[in-house]
Amino acid sequence: MISTFFHKRFKRAIWFTFCLILQLQNTSLSSFAKERLIISAIPDQNPEHLNRLHTVLARELSKELNVEVKYIPVINYPAAVSAFRTESIDLVWFGGLTGVQARIQKPGARVVAQRDIDAKFHSVFIANQKSNLPLIKDLSDLSLLKGRRFTFGSESSTSGRLMPQHFLQKAGVRITDFKGGRPGFSGSHDATLALVQSGSYEVGALNEEVWKQNIATNKIDTSKVKVIWRTPPYFDYHWLTQPNIDERFGKGFTNKIRDTLTSFTKESKSQKIILELFGAEKFIPAYSYQYRDIETIGRQLGKIK
Repeated sequence: MISTFFHKRFKRAIWFTFCLILQLQNTSLSSFAKERLIISAIPDQNPEHLNRLHTVLARELSKELNVEVKYIPVINYPAAVSAFRTESIDLVWFGGLTGVQARIQKPGARVVAQRDIDAKFHSVFIANQKSNLPLIKDLSDLSLLKGRRFTFGSESSTSGRLMPQHFLQKAGVRITDFKGGRPGFSGSHDATLALVQSGSYEVGALNEEVWKQNIATNKIDTSKVKVIWRTPPYFDYHWLTQPNIDERFGKGFTNKIRDTLTSFTKESKSQKIILELFGAEKFIPAYSYQYRDIETIGRQLGKIK
C-alpha cells in the first residue's frame, strides 16, 4: 500500500513539474512574441524609394524571423544615430561613418551584414558638362576642382562626404578651396545629382550605386552631367543591431538575423525584389574591424570626437 501511495505521489510530481516547465516555456515564448523588431535606415536617397524598399524588407523579415517587424523612417543621419542610441530602433542600415558613430554611443552593438558591393564600395565625382572639367585620371588632378562650386551630400555621409573629402585632402584640396570658401551639403545623393545636373553646382560627389540606379532608370540627362572620377574602394554600408536583441527576442536571435539576411537569394521572388532594390547580388557577413579605417578618417576630419 505504501509503495503504491508513493508511486502515485511520484507520478503526480513528475506531471506537475512537466506542466510547470511547459507553462514557463509558453510564458517565455509569449513575452518574446510581444516584442516588435523596429528596422530603420539612414535617409540617403529619395524617401519614396526607401519606404518601398524597407517595407518589403520588413514583411520578409517578419516571415523569416517569426516576429513582428516594422520600418520607421528617420529625418536625417544624426537622427538615425540618436534613435539607435536611445533604443528607439533595433536593426539599422547605416553607412560606414554613421555605423561607427552609433557603435561608439552604444557599446555592444553588433555589425551583422553588408551587401556584397559594400566590401569594395566607391564614390563618384560628377560634373556639369558646362564646367568643361576633364576626366580625372590621377588623384592629384583633383586639384582642378579648386575654385569650383562643389557640393557634398549629407554632412555625415560616408560615400557622399567623408571619403570624397579624404581623397580631396590627399590631393591637397581643402574644403575652403572651393568657390565661396566652402562646399555645399545637399542632404542626399539624389539631391547632389539634381543640383549638379541643373548647374546649381559645377561638381559634386555621391554614392556610385545611386548614380548607377539613376542611369539604369533613365533619370540622368548625360548631356548635362557626367562622371569625372571614381574613388578607390572602401568598406561602407552595413546592418547594425542593438546589443540587447538576444535578451529581448531569445538567445541567438542576433545570429538568426545575420543568417536570415545572408540567406536571401534571387531564386525567391520577394527576396529578389529586395536584393535588386538594394543594388546587390546578396548580403554577406560583416564585422566591426572592417570599419577601422573609416573611424580613423572620421576622427581626422572631425566627424568622430
